[in-house]
Amino acid sequence: MLHIFVQISKFLLILLILLYTFECFAAFRVEARELRHSVYIRQRVLMYFIHALAFAVLYFTTMNTQMIGIYVLQCFLITAILALYHIFYKEANQIILNNMCMLLIIGFIILTRLSYSKSLKQFFFCLAGLFICVIIPIIMQSVSIFRNLSWIYAIVGVLGLASVTILGRVEYGAKLSLSFGSFSIQPSEFVKILFVFFLASRLYDKKDFKNLLLTGICAAVFMLFLVAAKDLGGAFLYYTTFVIMIYVATERFLYLLGGGGLLAVAAFAGYHIFSHVQVRVLAWLNPLSVYEKEGYQVSQSLFGIGTGGWFGLGLNQGLPNKIPIVEKDFVFAAISEELGGIFALCVIFICLSVFFMFMNIAIKMRDDFYKLIAIGLATIYALQVFLTIGGTIKFIPSTGVTLPLISYGGSSLLSTFIFFGIIQGLYVRNMTEEEKGTTDLDEKKTKRK
Repeated sequence: MLHIFVQISKFLLILLILLYTFECFAAFRVEARELRHSVYIRQRVLMYFIHALAFAVLYFTTMNTQMIGIYVLQCFLITAILALYHIFYKEANQIILNNMCMLLIIGFIILTRLSYSKSLKQFFFCLAGLFICVIIPIIMQSVSIFRNLSWIYAIVGVLGLASVTILGRVEYGAKLSLSFGSFSIQPSEFVKILFVFFLASRLYDKKDFKNLLLTGICAAVFMLFLVAAKDLGGAFLYYTTFVIMIYVATERFLYLLGGGGLLAVAAFAGYHIFSHVQVRVLAWLNPLSVYEKEGYQVSQSLFGIGTGGWFGLGLNQGLPNKIPIVEKDFVFAAISEELGGIFALCVIFICLSVFFMFMNIAIKMRDDFYKLIAIGLATIYALQVFLTIGGTIKFIPSTGVTLPLISYGGSSLLSTFIFFGIIQGLYVRNMTEEEKGTTDLDEKKTKRK
């Protein structure tokens, strides 16, 4: 009987996530406010159903009452996020808000399946993120000096990365975090936000070669510290963001072309200099040939994805824990194995929906400074999704980058909350300015009459 319930539930979960994903893109086509509101309501109903059904399966397959407790806590958190946004930011972008909550729920489901203790820690990280969700948009709306702090962003950012290079703990061949007893923090997750603000503040009004050169030198310092810490995935993330923002600011294709060429040279050099990069490339090219050692992680990931097929094995029916650090870099493989390839594809499309909405907001920003911030954050978000999923499915070598809002990790989670908070703040700010402009125009017309 339990087996039948698990099998039925996996198809229901696929149906629900398909409906949710459809609504993500339906919202782009709907212009009437009332119709869009109905899309948002349907999305929220679907996400609550997905959450409840998944945890029903987790409970009945383990008969562990802790599943009920953590489910209630997670429901409280998601409801609190939605309620607080409704109270403080009625004009917030509802698609971004819903997708943030949906990705959090998917992360909660798969992390609880993989490790109850890590899922509980992730919940407490999210509680801290709840404060960020509320305060960041307010700051983005009310504070207007961000564009004048370029060198503060640079100094604080470089010091943060330097601290890891000098004092950081080595993990999987790279220095990624600072440890304080049982607590650790990954500064590069937060510095990338400062990096975007630094570039935006340097590029929004000065596009001459001298300024670009100085900005490029400063950006190179950020990346050199990442390379020194052997965090090449992070260096790639920063570099690509730099090239994209330079291109958007100047609208010169030559910079984009030159940036791509330099990236190819850097990748070639990185392969020959760093042994752990050679290991990852070897595991990527032919993981089965080095299955017992270098290729074990990628091989297990591919086995899991293949075993799950389109419809998955069902929650608690697979062996995702055989994949090393599955809850971080390879969480997408766990989703594919137990929830299925269709569910995993929907996760990709939800992430695409987030990226499209980020870019849509960026395009509509009239202030170049805020436009560049939105584009920079959108670029980092898209790159993180691409690098994580690409490494999991053997499309590219594994980089150690995590899947935003889904993978386990406090620094990654909190920095992503800041991303979403900044974007929401920019969206609300732009909406307020548009409404004010419309009101002023109406007043002028009235006076003329």
